[in-house]
Amino acid sequence: MTEVSSLTGRLLVATPALADPNFDRAVVLLLDHDEEGSLGVVLNRPTPVGVADILAPWAALTGEPGVVFQGGPVSLDSALGVAVVPGGTFGEGGTPPMGTGAGPGAEAGETAGAQVADRAGVQPAEEPLGWRRVHGAIGLVDLEAPPELLAAVLGSLRIFAGYAGWGPGQLEDELVEGAWYVVESEPGDVSSPDPEQLWRAVLRRQRNELAMVATYPDDPSLN
Repeated sequence: MTEVSSLTGRLLVATPALADPNFDRAVVLLLDHDEEGSLGVVLNRPTPVGVADILAPWAALTGEPGVVFQGGPVSLDSALGVAVVPGGTFGEGGTPPMGTGAGPGAEAGETAGAQVADRAGVQPAEEPLGWRRVHGAIGLVDLEAPPELLAAVLGSLRIFAGYAGWGPGQLEDELVEGAWYVVESEPGDVSSPDPEQLWRAVLRRQRNELAMVATYPDDPSLN
């Protein structure tokens, strides 16, 4: 199989041409990308469900809006925590290969973060307990760990129900088809207080022609 250049930690920003309603104007943070497949979470799909309603112990550590986000169409009954731990340089350690594609998700009641941890190997000592680095200051939280382990070091936390998955080569095909823009992520993307505007905000900060795409109307027929 052709070697895949990892895009882990980068953002997939849906192009206006992407027709799949699951990803209309979506901004996806890639948590894993290799030859086995890709996995990420949609950062701009808040739900009406409060974190306190399903994961009360973690509610005090989540930023505004304090709701669960729909991370994607796969395994909506599983939960995944993504958090920023500012400052310090953590051991490289690598990101665990998830290779989930769009296959079966977690069993009911199992956190998606626990699925990730199963293949993570030994955690570098520099990383806070209960948190595994994905890219830079962004990492995955073990939602089965006591929240007080991370309370003092978390800069932000967001809880996702479900995730977006691609099988081997599937994301690469979509990139060739022009379904996604690939851009660098920033730690603040995970905890944007105005997620409905994140698609435009991410495009607007690009120093190329993508900044103009941010002005694309929601309904092109009105342009």
